[in-house]
Amino acid sequence: MPENAVSEVGLLKLGLCVVVVFLVKATALAQPAPDFELPVLDQGYTLNLADVKGKVVYLDFWASWCAPCALSLPELEKLRARFHDQGFEVVAINLDSSLEDARRFLKDKNISYPILFDQNQVTPERYGVAGMPTAFLLDRQGQLRDTHTGFKKGDTEKLAIIIQQLLRDEES
Repeated sequence: MPENAVSEVGLLKLGLCVVVVFLVKATALAQPAPDFELPVLDQGYTLNLADVKGKVVYLDFWASWCAPCALSLPELEKLRARFHDQGFEVVAINLDSSLEDARRFLKDKNISYPILFDQNQVTPERYGVAGMPTAFLLDRQGQLRDTHTGFKKGDTEKLAIIIQQLLRDEES
């Protein structure tokens, strides 16, 4: 068997494993996501879950001092660009103690998705966030379907498989 055929079979197996794990987790998780209303960084308005209902949402909790968060933000931008037209959105909630820390961190980043600021740290408590980054994938009905903790190389494609599955599931 050619070497690249072996790697294609391996990738297919990985993809199937991710989908099976996702389906098991999604069934166990399927519960309404806790609502929130938070200011969008430097935009002069607030955003809540009702504003993104009907979309598959990657809800990301992050802070400027978190090294994996720095890796995840541009990767989330790529995922958003790839799936936004299909009904996918990223919403990031910053948990820095200072708004200025978040602004400084984002200054040279080209992020198009909404960045919310939770100064009182109420939202991470509602979601049970224990470390960062922690993210939740929500379906179009606002149900929790998957969680993702940490961020490392290779996570983007695993997330893409789950996002595609959620987008497909909800088309039918």
